[in-house]
Amino acid sequence: QVQLVETGGGLVQAGGSLRLSCAASILSFRDCTMGWFRQAPGKEREFVAAIRRDFMTIHGDSVKGRVAISRDNAKNTVFLDVNSLKLEDTAVYYCAARSLPVSSQILLSFHESYEFWGQGTQVTVSS
Repeated sequence: QVQLVETGGGLVQAGGSLRLSCAASILSFRDCTMGWFRQAPGKEREFVAAIRRDFMTIHGDSVKGRVAISRDNAKNTVFLDVNSLKLEDTAVYYCAARSLPVSSQILLSFHESYEFWGQGTQVTVSS
């Protein structure tokens, strides 16, 4: 059974930074594309970043330049570092995994492309 567990959320001041972690219990973790999405109240789930098995990364437009996604295959963990936090970054952040190969990189920005999801971790940015 695949499990993704996000940690690292909490209350952060605007302008600050945080690191989210996602521990994955999946045998083929190193072959997976791992992604981060977020969902604010009343809004659709939004793509944040993804990292492929070859460590190539892509980022959502709303966070480009402020986030870094990385992975540690030895620990089956993916990280999301967010800097210069804004009030609009307040959301539940979800970790996702895709075990199948992807034909086009652009597909990684769609939540339908991922098979497995974590429960999410709340990030609240205060002024």
